[in-house]
This record gives sequence, C-alpha cells and structure tokens, in this order.
Amino acid sequence: MFYDLNVPISTNSSSLSKKGKGKQPQTSNAPQFTAAQLSAIDAHLDLLIHLGYTVICFNQTVQKKVDPKIHVNVLNELLEQLKPRQGIVFLKRLSVILDEDSEKGFGLVSVKAPTLALACLTHTLPSPLTTHIISIPLTLPRFPFHLKHTLIRTAIKNGAVFEINYVGALGRESDAVLIEAGAAEANGGNAKRNWWAAARELVRVTKGKGLIVSGGVVAQADMRAPRDVANLISLLGLPQDGAHAACTSMPKSLILRAQTRKTYRAVFSEPELVIPEGYSAPQPQLPLPKDTTQSVTQSSASSIGGQKKRPREENDAGDSTEVQSVAGAETGRIEQGIDKKKRKKNKT
Repeated sequence: MFYDLNVPISTNSSSLSKKGKGKQPQTSNAPQFTAAQLSAIDAHLDLLIHLGYTVICFNQTVQKKVDPKIHVNVLNELLEQLKPRQGIVFLKRLSVILDEDSEKGFGLVSVKAPTLALACLTHTLPSPLTTHIISIPLTLPRFPFHLKHTLIRTAIKNGAVFEINYVGALGRESDAVLIEAGAAEANGGNAKRNWWAAARELVRVTKGKGLIVSGGVVAQADMRAPRDVANLISLLGLPQDGAHAACTSMPKSLILRAQTRKTYRAVFSEPELVIPEGYSAPQPQLPLPKDTTQSVTQSSASSIGGQKKRPREENDAGDSTEVQSVAGAETGRIEQGIDKKKRKKNKT
C-alpha cells in the first residue's frame, strides 16, 4: 500500500480579514463545491489511483483564527459528494500554519520560545492539539530557524514525523500551505534549488528516521508514481529501503499512532459487546416456596437408603457409657502410678 498524505483542497470560503476594528465577515452555510471543482477532484483522484496510491489524505489548511460558529470542516462535505471507490481509503487532515496569526487563533506560538522548539517539544505531546506531522517549508531561500539534533530526535520519540513534499523538487507549483503562507520564491528554479539543499539537511539531521514523503501537488502534470518518488528521495542520501519505507510503512505507523492517541492507552475504539447468533442467556432460577422446601427435605430424609434413624436417647446413652468407660480407665492408670511411687519410697 502506498500513501499520499497531502492532497491540498482549496475552498470557496472567504478569508478572514486582517488586523483592525470591525467584525469579520461570516459565512452562513458551509462552502459548496461546484460541479467543475468536483470533477477536477475526481480526475485528480483517478490519476492518483492509476499511479498506485491506495491511501489518500485530503489536506485542509488553516492559517488564522477559527471561529467555531462559522468554521466548517469542508472535508466532511467533500467526502459525501465524491463517488465511492472500492479498495481506496480516504483520510482527512488539518494543517495549521505556525506563525503570529495562529498565536491569537490557537495559542500555539509563545514569544518566549522559538517556533520549531514549540512544535517539536510541546505540540508533539498528547493533548487536544497534538501534532502528528511537522511540515517544514523546504522551498524558502533559507530556514528561519536552526535544525537541532535534540529537537528533531525529541519530536520523533514523541511520535511525530517530518514531511517532505516532492513537488518542490520539480520546481513547479508548490503546495497550498506555502501559497497561503505567502512564501517568497515558491515557484521556479530558485525554489527547486532551495528544496534540494533543505531536504538534504533534513535527512542529515533526522538520519533518515521519522520521515514521510507526500505529494502536495496541485497540478496533475506534477504527479509522480510511488516508486519514482522513492528513487527521487534516495538521491537525498536515504538508502533504498528507507526511501521505500517513507512511502509505505512510516505513513501507516503514523496513522495507527494518531488513532490510538484519540482513545485511552492505545485502545483503537470503544469496546462493544458482540453476541453470537443463536445464543440465549441462561435464565435465573427462582427460589422455591417454603412449604415445598420443607416437604422435599422431609421426603429425602426419609428415603435415604431406607435406613431408620436411631432415637436421640439411645445415641446419648451410648455416648455417655463410652465417656464413663474412658474416665474409669484413666482413673485406674492414675492410681497405679501413685502405688508405684509409694513402693519406691518404702524400699529406700
């Protein structure tokens, strides 16, 4: 199974206004996908499936504050309108750009700590805003932060992975995350050269561990088959098996880990009681009335072996004679012992 965990989905919802007074524009209903957009998405999916991808994740990017009253998860609506495809798994993903705008909207950025340190140390821990994928803009002219070994390794130990979008290596239109973030030189030869340098640095720091490869492709002409992507990533310094794992086993483990973090102590879902067909529960036995229990005990007592029970007086009498005989024997022994002691004294 091959995975593509970054299929950008753009919406028709109006973006939020910038800083300033006044209310922000509100959308009454969920953004509707037009027929042309749905046909384009279907064609995009058909090509991905033809290339060999079986698990496809739709990515919705959010940059600023999200108001629960007006924000709608457009991916739910999209999945309902897409035609079913047998054997293909569709997933949903929410990408949040970590910057000053997201600081006010989500409380993710702190002035006292660098952005990368927060993403690797704080947001990878289990919480309502747990980060599973850290996607670094690789087409920028230079990193706005320094990649430290301690931060990268801590994020990987906490269960996060680092994403490499192969679209930047083609020098084509980049993914929607960089476009909405307003990154400079997102397209062209400069972006291609920047991507190769930054991706090599990321592979060096991570030592090839905790890496996944996604598409982030908007145009169909930029799509590549999974094995072609693995060959491309191997040029960054990854071994062939590591490049193959970045498209198969690593995304799979990431999805399983993300599912277990939603429940208590790695339980995939809430337990359900499954009753097999034809099973009938045993009925509880009701207690019998008192009159019937007495009659049953009397009849059973009288019919055991046909033997008669001795009277209580005879038992008592027999027991008393036995006790008397035992007592007499004991007193006789005591008297004999006393006589022997007297004889010894007389001899002396």
